[in-house]
Amino acid sequence: MTGVYLIKKNSRALDTVVTAVLLCFLAFVTYRVSVGLNYHWDWGVIPNYLIRWDEEKRRWVSNILLKGLFTTIRLSIWAILFATLIGVLMGILRTRKRLFFRLMGRSYVELIRNIPPLVLVFIFYFFVSDQLMLLLGVDDFIRSRTGITAQLFSVTIAQPELFTAFVSGVLTVALFQGAYIAEIVRAGIQSVDNEQWEASAALGLTWIQQMRFIVLPQAARRVLPPLANEFINTIKYSSIVSIISIQELTFQGMQVMSSTQRTNEVWLTVSLMYFLLCFAVSLVARRLEISMAEVSM
Repeated sequence: MTGVYLIKKNSRALDTVVTAVLLCFLAFVTYRVSVGLNYHWDWGVIPNYLIRWDEEKRRWVSNILLKGLFTTIRLSIWAILFATLIGVLMGILRTRKRLFFRLMGRSYVELIRNIPPLVLVFIFYFFVSDQLMLLLGVDDFIRSRTGITAQLFSVTIAQPELFTAFVSGVLTVALFQGAYIAEIVRAGIQSVDNEQWEASAALGLTWIQQMRFIVLPQAARRVLPPLANEFINTIKYSSIVSIISIQELTFQGMQVMSSTQRTNEVWLTVSLMYFLLCFAVSLVARRLEISMAEVSM
C-alpha cells in the first residue's frame, strides 16, 4: 500500500511539473508574439467575417468564414462516405484468397499511398473530372437546374459553378484516404481468429454470410479507433483542395487574411474552427466505441 501511495504521489508531482512547464511555455509564446514581434492584435475584425447583418432578409446570416466551414463539412462528409466505401471494398479484396483480387487491392493501396495528394488534386481536376464532366454533360445539367433542385444541390453539395471543382476535391480526398482505410479494414479482418472462420464454415454459412454476421462485426469494434483517426485526417486533408479554388475554410481564411492583413487572428480563428470540428468527430467516435463495447459485453 505504501508503494502504491508513493507512486500516486510522484505521479501528481510529475503532473504538476509538466503543467507548470506547459503554462510557462504558453506564457513565453504569448509574450514573444505580443511584444517580441511587435504585433498589434485586432480581434474586432473577425466577427464581421463570421456573421453579418443582411438588410434584404432583415436577419443575421453567415459570412465567408462560416460559409467556408459549412463547405468543409459538406466536403468532409462526402469524402468520408466515399473513402469508407472504397476502403472497405479494397480492404476486403486484400483479404481474399484469389490472387487477382489481392492484386487489385494492393495495386490501389500502393499507387495512391505513394502519390502526393496535391498531385492527385491536379490529376482529377485537370485530367479527369474537368474532361469527364464535359464529356458526360454533367456540368450543363447541374447549371440548368432551377428552383428546389438547384437549392438542394447548393445545400448538399456545392453551387452549380463550383460543382466540378467540388467533385474533384471529394474524389481526391476520398481516394487518398480510402487507401489508408483499406489497410485498417484489412488488418481488422485478419485479426479475427481463424477458428471463427472455421466454425462459421462448419455451420454452412456462405462467405458473404461469414463476413456479414461473424467477421465484420468483430472487425468493426477493433478498427473503430483508427478509423476515427482517419475520419479526422479526412477533415484536415480537405484543406488541400483550396488549391483549386474550392471555397472551403482554408481558402476563405486566405481571402480574409489578404483583405484584412490580420494574419494571426485569422489563422488562429481558422485553427479553432478546425479543432472544434475534429474534436466533435472524436467525441462521437469515442461514444460509439463505448456503445459497441457495452453491446459486445
